[in-house]
Amino acid sequence: MKYRWKLDRHLTLYEKYFRLDEYHLSHELFAGGHSDVFTREIFERGVVVAVLPYDPRRRKVILIEQFRAGALADAEGPWLIECVAGVIEDGEGEAEVARRETIEEAGCRIQQLETISRYYVSPGGTTEHCSLFCGIVDSEGVGGIHGLAHENEDIRVLPVDAEEAYAWVRQGKIRSSATLIALLWLELNESRLRDALPG
Repeated sequence: MKYRWKLDRHLTLYEKYFRLDEYHLSHELFAGGHSDVFTREIFERGVVVAVLPYDPRRRKVILIEQFRAGALADAEGPWLIECVAGVIEDGEGEAEVARRETIEEAGCRIQQLETISRYYVSPGGTTEHCSLFCGIVDSEGVGGIHGLAHENEDIRVLPVDAEEAYAWVRQGKIRSSATLIALLWLELNESRLRDALPG
């Protein structure tokens, strides 16, 4: 059964690179009837594409480390170990973004894309949802510092043995949701990906 909801009023409170909207709405209740009109401020973010580059021959994952302002209060500091990620620009598809960002941020080319999940990042306060992929790559020679200077990116590329990356998840070293999901998925699916290798 689909429940119904009603938008009473919608305002844009702030708009620059990001947008903050205010919604006045009500909805049907599980027990019957309707809620009172209530207000929610929503951060309008849209679709983000994230990719975990993985080399099945060498059993390496390519992670990146970069400064994140949203983690300024983190006890370990605001540098996070993450997947490659980027926002869809006008006229782009998810696969295009995955391939572009993997070159820009990690310096490697995707040979094949596997869909992991499409999920809402934090639906209580933002529209942002993530299209998450595993990208099959050749990790030979991958590493160094990458990113676009005009986007203030300073990205360190970390080729990591898959088993070590799984240990980082268990140790709490990975604190980015997309990266956690991707590595947990890879641990469950790695044998299948390796079995599919030609020859």
